[in-house]
Parts: sequence; C-alpha cells; structure tokens
Amino acid sequence: MADSEEINVQELIKTKIQEIPQKYVNGQEPAFPSEFSVPIIDMKNLFSSGEAKASELEKFHSACKEWGIFQLMNHGLDGSLLEKLRREIHEFYALPLEERLRYKIRAGEFEGYGQNLIQNSGDEKADWAERFYMITNPIRRRKPHLFPELPGSLRESLEGFITELQKVAKWLLGLIAEALEMDAKEIEEMFEDGMQSVRMNYYPPCPEPDKVIGLMPHSDGSGVTVLLQVNGVQGLQIKKDGLWMPVEFLPEALAVNLGDIVEVLSNGLYKSIEHRAAVNSEKERISIAMFFNPNFEANVGPSPALLANQKPIFKTMSMEEYVSGFFSRRLQGKFLDSMRI
Repeated sequence: MADSEEINVQELIKTKIQEIPQKYVNGQEPAFPSEFSVPIIDMKNLFSSGEAKASELEKFHSACKEWGIFQLMNHGLDGSLLEKLRREIHEFYALPLEERLRYKIRAGEFEGYGQNLIQNSGDEKADWAERFYMITNPIRRRKPHLFPELPGSLRESLEGFITELQKVAKWLLGLIAEALEMDAKEIEEMFEDGMQSVRMNYYPPCPEPDKVIGLMPHSDGSGVTVLLQVNGVQGLQIKKDGLWMPVEFLPEALAVNLGDIVEVLSNGLYKSIEHRAAVNSEKERISIAMFFNPNFEANVGPSPALLANQKPIFKTMSMEEYVSGFFSRRLQGKFLDSMRI
C-alpha cells in the first residue's frame, strides 16, 4: 500500500528530472489513430419516442456489442456543477503534499490517496499517476477519514456529482436491460443500493511520455463506469480489434464504458473494453471516474433471461467474492477471464 516514503510522481516532476526512474519505465505497444471514432449516443433521442428512440436504441445496442464504450451527449448534468467540481479537483491536486497525504492509503487497505491500489514490488512497474479512490455507496461503507474529511466545497460538489450520476447510471442500466430484452426488475434489484466508488486521477506531465504509462491496460471490474475529463487534456486509449487507439472525446461528453460485470451479465454479448491512460509531455491530465456495481447481496453471473437458448460461459459468484477477487490482484488485463467456464 501507499506510504509517505514512496516516490510521489507529482512532486518528482517538480524537481525537473533528467532521467525517468526505472520503476516507471514501461514499454507499451504503441497506439495508432483509427479511421473509426467511438460511438456517440444522444440521451435526448433515447428519451423521445417512435423511430428516433428505436434508431438510437439500436445504435446503443451496437455500441455495447462492438465497442464497450461510447460518448454520452445531452446527459443533463448541471454545467455549473461540473465546472465547480473541475475547479475543486484541480485545487485538491494543487494542495501541498502533506495535505494530500492526510488521505493516504493505509496499510492493508485499497482506498485513499496514493499511487497504486496494490503495492508494487520487485520488478513490477508503477503508473505515472496519483489517484484518490474511495467507496461512496452504500454510505455506511464510507471510510470516516476519507470522504467526510475532504475540503467542504469539494465534498459538496462531489455529493452533487454523485447524485446526478446515480440517475444517469440507473437510466443506462435500464437501457441495457431493454436492449438485452431482460426483465428490468432483475437489473434494478441487482444494482439497487449497489457498491459505487469514485476515483480522481492526476497524470503529471512527463519529459519522456513514450517511456511511461499513466494507467496500466485493464478493463474495469464495474457494471458501468462514467468518466469526466476534468481539464480537457486527452489521454484515454482503448484496445479495439487487437490494436490500441487514442480516444478523442467531445468537450461536453461523458465517456461511458462497460465493465466486466455487464459482459458477464450479458453472457459475453456485450464487451467490457480494455483501456489505458497515456501521459502528456507538457500538460497534466486530470479526470474523475465513477464506478457502478451490484449490491453486496447480489450474485454476479449471466442473466437467467439470456440462458434459455445458450449455455453460460461465465461462472456465478457472490458480489462479496467478486470484489475480494478483483482487489486482490494487480490492475491489469481482464479479471473476468478468471470467471470463464
């Protein structure tokens, strides 16, 4: 776990280093721009009726099958709230290191401020990033030294953001049920008062960005992840058809990607997308991601509604078991591979 004696990348870059420390040197497959762009889903059309809704729902279904990621436009989030949140996350990462370390990851835990969810050891490489991860729902699972102790203004903005995104996520999950022709009640009960978490990411500039990686290639263990670019600097890359490609997001869009749980739930029809974060030679990149998962009483497995005419390709396990397995490993690759039958 993180401790105060670890190298802090954000502080390291202030020293104007001439050479990248070896623990960060991380050869990765290069990314290539694609002639295709990530699908754009218009929430306004999905709230309409008739042909406009049917057409957008088909587009949504195709994006979930072929991409596992899309840009959500006309999402209805309060623009002034988003601007305030962006400013306050930026201000948090501008705090002196000793202030940020008040929230550091404690021994034996994975929530808090620090570099990695799991301690690097031996020859394992580190991400060129700092991040602050915490479970926000169920509220009883919030760590008293994290969310409640944040600067008041940031805490209020985060609460507002969480409340608004909960509505968007509930709607997205209902849309997934509709597109998969599942019983909406099944997915509602699965995600009701589910585990939700937030991660604020800070990627400092790097003099040799091709030598490092901001966030290792992985797919999310969530049901659905929603990402907001905080300062407009691009860096998200996805693996499509075996090749890495950079994603250029529209300024007002939310990035929505499917996690492993939806791939399991759909019995492999929908895909969780493998992604990573690249860094910039001149500018910092800041983003905030929110992860939506089933509740701890739920089981994670293929939906019975989809198994009438096909065999399950994934095992079913309890959410508690799933979370324990996901966080006991390094954030790399796809966790759901361990669930395949």
